[in-house]
Amino acid sequence: MFLNCWGRERALAFLSCRRNNMSKQSCHHGRVRRTGFTIVECLLGLAISVVLLTAVAVAFNASIMNYRENEQMYQAVNSARQALMRMTSQLRTGHWVEWLEPDNRCRFTTARGQDITYEFADPNLYLITNSDHRKYLLCANVTAATFTKTQTSGGLDPEGNYHDCKSVQISLTVRCGDFQRTLCAAAAIRRNLAP
Repeated sequence: MFLNCWGRERALAFLSCRRNNMSKQSCHHGRVRRTGFTIVECLLGLAISVVLLTAVAVAFNASIMNYRENEQMYQAVNSARQALMRMTSQLRTGHWVEWLEPDNRCRFTTARGQDITYEFADPNLYLITNSDHRKYLLCANVTAATFTKTQTSGGLDPEGNYHDCKSVQISLTVRCGDFQRTLCAAAAIRRNLAP
C-alpha cells in the first residue's frame, strides 16, 4: 500500500495512471489498456461505408432515370390525347369530309368554314390550313396515324367536288424511347347523321 498526498492509502496498481494520460488510456488493476480503432478496423469500416454509399447512389440514379423516362412517356401520350381530342371535336362539328384522301390524311371543312387537313408525315402529325397552305405541328413522335373514313350514302357535296363521309376513326401511335402506345378515337360528323 502507499499513501497519497492527502494521507489516504492507495493501491500500487493505480500508480501507472497519470492525470495527463487519463484521456488516452484507461487503467484497470495495474494494466495499461489503449482505447481506439486499429488500422484494420478503420479500413473495414471504410469499405462498408463505400459499399453502402455506392448502393444508395445507384438506387438514386435509377430513380432519376426512371422519373425522366416516365415524364417523357407522359408528355408523348398527353400530346397525342390532346391532338385526338382536337381532331374529334372539329370533326364532330364539321362537315364535308373528303373520303377519297389517303389513310394518312383527313381533309374537311370545320364548323367555321375553314378548309383544313390533318396529315401524318413521319414522325409528326400536322394541321394544314388549305387556304394559305400553312403547316402547324400538332403532335411529335408519331410513328403511325390512320384516318379510316366511312362514306355517306349520297357522297357528293352540293358543288359535286368532294365525296363526303359520316364518320372517321383515328388511330395514333406514339413512341418515346422503347415505349410505344396506340391511341384510338372516333368521330361521327353530326351534320351527316340525318337520313
